Amino acid sequence: MLELRDVWAGYGAIQAVRGVSLRVEPGELVAIIGANGAGKTTLLRTISGLTRCQRGDVLLEGRSIARVAPERIVAAGVAHVPQGRAVFATLSVRKNLLLGAYLRYGSDRAEVLRELDRVCELFPVLKEREDQRAGTLSGGQQQMLAIGRALMSRPRLLLLDEPSMGLAPQIVREIFTFIARLAREGPTMLLVEQNARLSLAIADRAYVLHSGAIAMAGPAGALAEQAEVREAYLGGR
Repeated sequence: MLELRDVWAGYGAIQAVRGVSLRVEPGELVAIIGANGAGKTTLLRTISGLTRCQRGDVLLEGRSIARVAPERIVAAGVAHVPQGRAVFATLSVRKNLLLGAYLRYGSDRAEVLRELDRVCELFPVLKEREDQRAGTLSGGQQQMLAIGRALMSRPRLLLLDEPSMGLAPQIVREIFTFIARLAREGPTMLLVEQNARLSLAIADRAYVLHSGAIAMAGPAGALAEQAEVREAYLGGR
């Protein structure tokens, strides 16, 4: 479904992503783990068109999206849940969710409203608080809202950037339980996350990103047993 070929990207003189090649097959949940500053967020932003791909290519189902506008990438079936959630704090939960379907709302409103009901079934708390301003939700509820908003576009590929950031351990476990269930039932997923232990526990395959380049790759379970991965990302256990 997704393939990156020798992708380079960055900001000015800073080369955050250096020659990354990877693939995500249909139906997979693929994790990218790495330390803070490894280039994980830049990599996702490059896939979704928010950061320019300087060299190389990004292919979605065999077609290049490397230099395509972000809204066209969304229309092609890619949804990006950004780091920090980025909900519209002054808007209601309902309006935040509807914004996720902005490309379809004018032409297919009835289906969008059915999609809204489905997302609220996945996250009952969002239904309970649909008239509440998003900025007043807890961190975990905002993360659910950010994921729900992305699902409103009916993506075939879902990009998740650090869904555990800033959340209490119990909430993190709940979010990852949901992500694992969604991976079995929903879109293909590419997960960027510093919590390597939880990521490797739910992923099919994984890549280790170090200083902007792929350092290791393989089945998630096998990577979790590698001494280098255990020492660097799993606390040596």
